[in-house]
Amino acid sequence: MTGLAWDKWLRRSLICGVLMVLVWSGWHPKDVFTWFLEVAPVLVGLPLLVLTFRRFPLTSLAYALLALHAVILMVGGHYIYAEMPVFNWLRDTFELSRNHYDRVGHVAQGFVPAIVAREILLRRSPLRPGKWLFFLVSCVCLAISACYEFIEWWVALASGDEAVAFLATQGDVWDTQWDMFLALCGALASQLLLARLHDRQLAALGQKC
Repeated sequence: MTGLAWDKWLRRSLICGVLMVLVWSGWHPKDVFTWFLEVAPVLVGLPLLVLTFRRFPLTSLAYALLALHAVILMVGGHYIYAEMPVFNWLRDTFELSRNHYDRVGHVAQGFVPAIVAREILLRRSPLRPGKWLFFLVSCVCLAISACYEFIEWWVALASGDEAVAFLATQGDVWDTQWDMFLALCGALASQLLLARLHDRQLAALGQKC
């Protein structure tokens, strides 16, 4: 299979996989209002990626990470984050203080956007790989996380008790700070672990475009 054929197959597979999980996620979710709030980024982002594919295709790495993030959001939307069964089992087995599935979601909130932000900055700005790129990508991810906390706050003010499951604080007074810190950790880890692979895919994408 050639590189172009592989990329085409991967994109189609990821779209099909995300759509199947979306259908499952929306089938009798625990709370319909919370489900809609949690999967809203997927409902907006998936059509946007499809519409911009020909004009601004992303690397396979970026698409794969976005699909993974979508799955995390949709699973959280189906069960609500505080009651995700596997993490309930982990909580009970290891006598943890809470269900930590939302922590996974916030790590992903930094880990995945870091690669997307890195890609956009490298392709649409004079920035090159290095310290400034690393710093600015980290700042972008932290800003995204902070804006998401604003959205949670505004939804909570507007809907009252109906937003409790969406907030998923589970009684932790430092939940907002934890969320942003974990997103920052995810952004740093993503760049440290995936930058070289990302650079290779960007070079290959440049040759194809």
